[in-house]
Amino acid sequence: MLKSLYDWTMGLARHHHALWGLAAVSFVESSFFPIPPDVIMIPMIVARPDRAFLIAFVALVSSVLGGLFGYAIGAFAYETIGQPILAALGKADAMEAFSDRFNDVGFWAVLTAGVTPFPYKVITIMSGWTAMPLGTFIATSILARGLRFFIVAGLLWRFGAPIREFIEKRLGLMFTLFVVLLLGGFMAIKFL
Repeated sequence: MLKSLYDWTMGLARHHHALWGLAAVSFVESSFFPIPPDVIMIPMIVARPDRAFLIAFVALVSSVLGGLFGYAIGAFAYETIGQPILAALGKADAMEAFSDRFNDVGFWAVLTAGVTPFPYKVITIMSGWTAMPLGTFIATSILARGLRFFIVAGLLWRFGAPIREFIEKRLGLMFTLFVVLLLGGFMAIKFL
């Protein structure tokens, strides 16, 4: 089933209404859909580098709006909708244990999930369930998703198709290392 969803998503990238498809996938990926918007965004930018930053902007706005939907699921329908989504992703048990500490590290959780391969939808639902301050959630989502989508767009705009393999295979790791180094730097400042 995941393969057919992936193929369907890739097909959207070639469609003449691809921006609308990207907006839809970016929205639903932030709350429940398993395929990331990069799958549509990358081939769209390779095909039309002159629209790279428009494409990133559409992904950003739609993803943050979808994140708000995920937040609403967590806040108003965690038991009926949110928990089954987290269970399907294999994250339900870990999230139950993490929920007590979530808002203490909420900014970092949203930032990390927004830029790394960790499922952003898990954090959007958790943010609503734990009643993270909405302003913090929105600001951090804009920062994290903006970094992710605009860095991808900038790399593809500047280097074109040759950088595509790096983005698809290693950019998630690079973002993860960036967050780890950033957190390590803050910890070092705090304790030194």
